[in-house]
Amino acid sequence: MLNFTLSPEQVKIQQQARDFALKELLPLAAYYDELNDLPVDLLKKAFNTGLLNGSVPKKYGGRELGPIEGVLITEELSAACLGLATSLSDNALGLEPIILSDKENLKKKYLTILTQEPKFICFATSEPTMGSDVAGMRCRAVKKGNDYILNGTKYWITNAGIADYMTVFATVDPQSHHEGICAFVVERNWEGVSVGRHIEKLGQRASNTAGINFKNVLVPAENVLAGPGEGFVLAMRTFTRTRPSIGAFAVGAARSAMEFAIDYAKKRQAFGMKLQNFEAIQFKIAEMYQKVETSRLLVLKAAWEAANGIDPIISASIAKFYATEAAFEIASEAMQIAGGYGYTKMFPFEKLLRDIRLLMIYEGTSEIQRIIVAGHALDGYKPVMPPLEDLPILWSEGSTKLFDDEMKGKTAWRCRMCGYVHYGDTPPEECPSCFFPSTAFKKIWPV
Repeated sequence: MLNFTLSPEQVKIQQQARDFALKELLPLAAYYDELNDLPVDLLKKAFNTGLLNGSVPKKYGGRELGPIEGVLITEELSAACLGLATSLSDNALGLEPIILSDKENLKKKYLTILTQEPKFICFATSEPTMGSDVAGMRCRAVKKGNDYILNGTKYWITNAGIADYMTVFATVDPQSHHEGICAFVVERNWEGVSVGRHIEKLGQRASNTAGINFKNVLVPAENVLAGPGEGFVLAMRTFTRTRPSIGAFAVGAARSAMEFAIDYAKKRQAFGMKLQNFEAIQFKIAEMYQKVETSRLLVLKAAWEAANGIDPIISASIAKFYATEAAFEIASEAMQIAGGYGYTKMFPFEKLLRDIRLLMIYEGTSEIQRIIVAGHALDGYKPVMPPLEDLPILWSEGSTKLFDDEMKGKTAWRCRMCGYVHYGDTPPEECPSCFFPSTAFKKIWPV
């Protein structure tokens, strides 16, 4: 039985995140966007409130919140500020490979630390020359006994500038593509690890983004998260688990854009009446509402699958590219409703538009998601309808209005080329429509 009701505990978690977002994030959003900086104290407040590291199992000191609770929290934080929400949520991404791994020693050490102290961990796969093409990474991991030596650069790394730890993906051989990729837990204070300056961005400016460079960094054997080939699988499993949250980022920001547009339409007047009374504005708001609701349902479906042990890769990809693109459309239409004021920094619309634009790029571009979904539709999806050549499209020859009487004793043949239907014991020697020979016909009736 389907049930779209949140549990009392989920409602409580949602409200906790909403209260924190309204009280702690919203007042800081414009300030730190303009300052182009991340307030680390805010992350520490979130840690003390229990909104960081929620997915960590209880045995390591975490709350063991599932994917559904995760997207509920993400939506609320994102509604206040996408940039701050991205950095607040990044620990969950950095932790996920450790949680998914079979390395009990790493779980006990790092998950325990991160639940006891306000420490931060980032996720490092992207590089200056690759993002969505994970298998194309060039950061090298050379084995030395049971240890590894890391050399190379990771780029576009959220929270790299503040992270105490990092889950790093590198390759033993760039030519071996996904089969050479390993994963490690690296500590920021290790010799040879350096972090670049904060990358200037169009939006999400309050979220720290930087590069990480490794020069002959020794990674001890106990910090190997996954060996060659296993690293790529771990990265893909991580993305599958975390991708619904990107849709949740979009839902939160889109919801705010819609709410601000509704508020403006209710109060602003033009041509002697309020904007909300114009049908053109009503249609825009109706489509905004429809897209927010649709996006949320897709995100929750993907999160529900992940929570119930169902591979959510297709649902997560659909949720990701639909919700992020819908959010950008909503923010653009919200700005349109606000007119010139919407284009100024005195109103929230321009920031929402800038912040949302990134969602269609990171953690797999919209194009990558379409490739994933198209591959499933073409090769994995099991259709209900029969193939076109078997489709029983049957026409009356005018003898009766009752199907059973009309078709009794008849044999129908369908041309696989043009679809022409022929009645008779045998197919015609030549199709009268496309002139293909009798071999082009297939029997479609009786089934």
